[in-house]
Amino acid sequence: MQPAETTQAPTVIFRPAAQRFHSRLDWLDSRHSFSFAGHVDPDWMGFGPLRVINDDTIAAGRGFGMHPHRDMEIITVMVDGELSHKDSMGHSAVIHAGEVQRMSAGTGITHSEMNNSTESCRLLQIWIEPEERGIPTAYEQKSFPIDAQWTPLISPQSNNGAMRIARSVHLWRARPAQTSQLTLPSTGGPLLWLQVISGTVNLNGSDAVPERLQQGDGLGFQRMDAVIDDLSAADAEADILLFALP
Repeated sequence: MQPAETTQAPTVIFRPAAQRFHSRLDWLDSRHSFSFAGHVDPDWMGFGPLRVINDDTIAAGRGFGMHPHRDMEIITVMVDGELSHKDSMGHSAVIHAGEVQRMSAGTGITHSEMNNSTESCRLLQIWIEPEERGIPTAYEQKSFPIDAQWTPLISPQSNNGAMRIARSVHLWRARPAQTSQLTLPSTGGPLLWLQVISGTVNLNGSDAVPERLQQGDGLGFQRMDAVIDDLSAADAEADILLFALP
């Protein structure tokens, strides 16, 4: 059984940071690019198989207790600080800034995510719908040095140093240089989604795209439309993710 796709992608879809859904608790500040939990909007149910991008800031000493997932590919990109992970597969680890965790929830897992440090932490949690339901559960964690070029984090093949998930999805991270232009990778599926982790990025492309993306902004488009020629950093903090989706 294959999950249904959540969104028919238009040519260009812009998600300004300020228009994301917002959840706030005394220990959690979370921004949701797509519908999540109590925030439901049929126009923002995902982009292809990309179902969730949550930008979470978790207070020191707090976090998510044990909770279940199934039939979802879950990627955690640590931005600042650290997060302690435990799960029903027997894994216990601390995820530090610069590291990425991936899980196949498959037949079902429970896990906890706790910030046991004395400082707040920030992470992006990403959910991608798998090709098939009921696959075996899996876990992996890895540190990635990020530079001005695209660093592969997730790939259908693991021979480039990237981790694999149960979907033909590519995910890269880059901190583009202000002095040079960064072109889009030629590999991957027909849908592309840019997500700005930090800083500001200049886009060189068609009139259909904004000239700049700032922290928290997201932009989805179809590769064949070639709406972006290249991009560059507008400041020293620029840090971006790029998804290529089927």
